[in-house]
Amino acid sequence: MTAAIIDGKIIAADLRARVAQEVARVQRDHALTPGLAVVLVGSDPASEVYVRSKAKQTRAAGMASFEHALPADVAEADLLALVARLNADPAVHGILVQLPLPKSIDSQKVIAAIDPAKDVDGLNPFNAGRLASGFNALTPCTPLGCIILTKTVHASLEGMNAIVIGRSNLVGRPLVQLLLNENATVTIAHSRSRDLPQLCRQADLVYAAVGRPEMVRGDWIKPGAVVIDVGINRIPGADGKNRLVGDVAYDEALQVAGAITPVPGGVGQMTVACLLVNTVRAACAIKGLPAPAV
Repeated sequence: MTAAIIDGKIIAADLRARVAQEVARVQRDHALTPGLAVVLVGSDPASEVYVRSKAKQTRAAGMASFEHALPADVAEADLLALVARLNADPAVHGILVQLPLPKSIDSQKVIAAIDPAKDVDGLNPFNAGRLASGFNALTPCTPLGCIILTKTVHASLEGMNAIVIGRSNLVGRPLVQLLLNENATVTIAHSRSRDLPQLCRQADLVYAAVGRPEMVRGDWIKPGAVVIDVGINRIPGADGKNRLVGDVAYDEALQVAGAITPVPGGVGQMTVACLLVNTVRAACAIKGLPAPAV
C-alpha cells in the first residue's frame, strides 16, 4: 500500500479562491475591504520570502496589504508604537508581526500589545485563552491548516486517536485544542515523552511539529494512519545543496500511512491561505457582520 498524497497546493488554492469570493462579496454588499498589516523586523532571508508571499497573496485575494519593514536594531518602544498605530487604523483588520524577533525585543510583550480583534496569528493571550476554553477565537494559521488538510481525508475526526508531537505555542498547543474541538482523543508528546514510537503506533492521526529532520520513522506509523508533517528542515543533499525535509521520514511513511502531506507542498501552503481566512473573519467581526463562509 502506498499512501495518498494530501496536496496542500491544490487545497490551499481552493481555499484562497473561496476567500477571494467572500472578499468580493463584503466589498460589494458592505463597502468593506479587509486589510492585513505585516511587520518585519530585520532582514532574515526566510522571513523576507515569507512576507513577500503573504503580501502577494493578500492582494491577489482582493484585500489591502500594508507592509512595514523595520531595521533589526529598532527600539522595542518604536515597534510597540507601530503596533498601537495599526490597532487604531480602521483600514487594518489583521496585524501580523513576523517571528522570530531580535533578542533585544520581548516577543511576548509585542504579541500582547496587538488588539485581540486584529490578532490574525492567534497568539495574543486573549485568543489563546479563548481557544483553550473552547470558545470561538482567531486561531494560529498553521494548526488551522492542519485540521483542514486532515478533513480532506476524514470529514469527521470524532473519536479518532490523534498524537501531536511538539508543544509550541505556535503549533502544538493550539492544534491540541482544535483536535479536542473536533472530538478527537488527543495525546501531546514531546522530547521528554517515553517510548514515543509506541505512542505514535496507537494514533489514527499523526501531527509532527517538533523541528527535527525525519525523526518520525515509517515503523512508528500505524498502517492506514493520516500523517500531517508540519516540519520544514534544511539538510545537506547528496549533491552538496540543501534540501527541504519534514519531521517525518517521508519515503518510509509513504509505504505505511493511509495519507500523508509532502514537504514542501503540504502544510506550508495552508499557512498563508489560513492567514487570509483569519483576516476576512476578523474584518467581518470588527464591522459586526455575519461570519464569512470560509
